[in-house]
Amino acid sequence: MQQATQGAWPPEEFRLQLQQWRRQVERPLPWKEEKDPYRIWVSEIILQQTRVEQGLPYFQRFIAAFPDLFALASAPEEQVFKLWEGLGYYSRARNMLRCARFLATENAGRFPDSYEGLLALPGIGPYTAAALASFAFALPHAVVDGNVERVLSRIWGIQTPANTASGKKQLQELGQSLLDPQAPGPHNQSMMDFGALHCTPRRPLCLSCPFQERCHALLNGQVDRLPVKWKKTAKTPRFFHYLLFRFQDQTWIRQRTEKDIWIQLYEFPLLETRSVDLAQEALLCQAPFQELLAHAHPQMLPPSKIYRQSLSHQIIHARFWEVPLRSEPGPDQTSGLIAVPGAGLRQYAFPRIIRWYLDEKSLSLDLF
Repeated sequence: MQQATQGAWPPEEFRLQLQQWRRQVERPLPWKEEKDPYRIWVSEIILQQTRVEQGLPYFQRFIAAFPDLFALASAPEEQVFKLWEGLGYYSRARNMLRCARFLATENAGRFPDSYEGLLALPGIGPYTAAALASFAFALPHAVVDGNVERVLSRIWGIQTPANTASGKKQLQELGQSLLDPQAPGPHNQSMMDFGALHCTPRRPLCLSCPFQERCHALLNGQVDRLPVKWKKTAKTPRFFHYLLFRFQDQTWIRQRTEKDIWIQLYEFPLLETRSVDLAQEALLCQAPFQELLAHAHPQMLPPSKIYRQSLSHQIIHARFWEVPLRSEPGPDQTSGLIAVPGAGLRQYAFPRIIRWYLDEKSLSLDLF
């Protein structure tokens, strides 16, 4: 195995080569030259667990709706969730609202200008605190995201799994040792850009890499094996049956309040079963909506195709049942539900799997 000589590689030399690469490659993004802590914070939260291409339109819509922290702090929760719809990991939106309201009431709308102060804010962890500290306040804190993990693991041959606590600690310390203390923000941005554009997960541009003579992974044929990742446990399957009770032009929805996925988003009445296959006869016997199902028209439509959504630890398999009602149900039968006209469904924030179904129904001109 060939050894790269990183031990004798001064950080200044690495930074110089990185700067030379950055001058040749530009990655225009609306938040890159931003100095407003609020906008930097919004971009960082949106880009967690999200590709830049997917996150960019959300950032633009979010800033248009909430141009400053006070605008976000005063926004109703439903509006924030609606703008977040489809982005996933909705706890990010809840934590953003908590943080904005805290800063608006407790700190005159200002972000702390220290790493420790940022880390103490609701919903802000070490990564976001480091990003805000370096980009907004030019403080010397390394930002190590997935792109940077890949760059460091490959060049320095880090064999500790990057998705473990010890691996993250090792990579964070290495990133900190390489940081340019005079320009931490531009350095961090260059590291992330290099991982996103050059040292990519697949088909990295090794032949034109400025670090090819020192890259452990390239010298030892490990480019496709680094960074090392521990295999995750298998995802738990869950089987959802959504009931679209329809009378004339209205249907009924509910808000998820349980401590489960998608909390505070909206959905149609839900039956969770042990299988995605459910006979109509079995559906009509389900206790939770027995009184509503008693109003069902005898000519029920067959269920929809199966929709699947993969979450971090679960895979949701869902079918949708349209249940026409012969008469309008009373308040006792619809307790806990909200009656909504078909066109009004667009005002509510739904999980992505429900939005997929609604979008397809809309395209087929068969939505109420």
